[in-house]
Amino acid sequence: MFQKQTGNKEDRMVARTRELNPFGSARDLYGKELRRHRENAGMSLDRLSEVVNYSTTHLHGVETAERLPLPPLSSKIDAAFGTGGLFEGLWEIIRREQFPDRYRRYMELEAQASLIQVYCSQLVLGLVQTADYAYAVLRSGSPRDAVEKIDEKLAARIERQDILKRPVPPHLWLILDEAVLRRPVDGPEVMKAQLDHVLSVAQRPDVVVQVLPFASGAHPAMGGSLTILTLANGTEAAYMEGSHTGHLEEDAEAVRGFRLSYDLIKASALPPDESTAVIKTAMEDYARCASPT
Repeated sequence: MFQKQTGNKEDRMVARTRELNPFGSARDLYGKELRRHRENAGMSLDRLSEVVNYSTTHLHGVETAERLPLPPLSSKIDAAFGTGGLFEGLWEIIRREQFPDRYRRYMELEAQASLIQVYCSQLVLGLVQTADYAYAVLRSGSPRDAVEKIDEKLAARIERQDILKRPVPPHLWLILDEAVLRRPVDGPEVMKAQLDHVLSVAQRPDVVVQVLPFASGAHPAMGGSLTILTLANGTEAAYMEGSHTGHLEEDAEAVRGFRLSYDLIKASALPPDESTAVIKTAMEDYARCASPT
């Protein structure tokens, strides 16, 4: 038998509050700390909603670790409670938790890199993906995930692109296999916009974009994508990624072998100006496909 709900919306939310495990995840710790600071301040969820301009439902989801505290919520909570960056710091940990274990050390090194050199075999690099393209990639890779989960992954990916928006961003050397240009992810309009964004990024003085044409034949990284990260102290790391696998290599001798592979790919790629022409040709083909007949 169904029982009639009584009380206001916030009362019903409190009744559904689940037990958090702050030692199990940063997401739970964030929720517990938010609830603690809010209650210590004598503030209701409705009142906090007015202060930070987020819905009561969303804030309840964050407190119960059922929703991600996506930016700029954390900075607003720090300002509301005077917590001096506590919640922004917790968000950084949560953000890393959204990625599988094999990516986390890579992300730490990527954040420290002064030079990022990437060969993409099938997809545009995540750091330069448009939101529409990224959503299509994430959806195809996780077809069983709920829309909310895909949205969370998308937000985390787009935020990661802030690396290229720093006052002193890392230098980016991007080599795209011709297959990347010709694989129509989510249709011609999305692809045309994505390639246009790649060309826009390529205009930056700290970015080089090349295309590895089909005509170049066999090369050392035909099994997947390859990234070489160079830190400010000259230390290098290599990351090899397939469709469902990833391997980070930090041993200097092994990295030298991957560095050679990347250099050989670079030598076979088209010069930047010719690469731009190839990308524009692909864009024109997508534009024709998108035009009504």
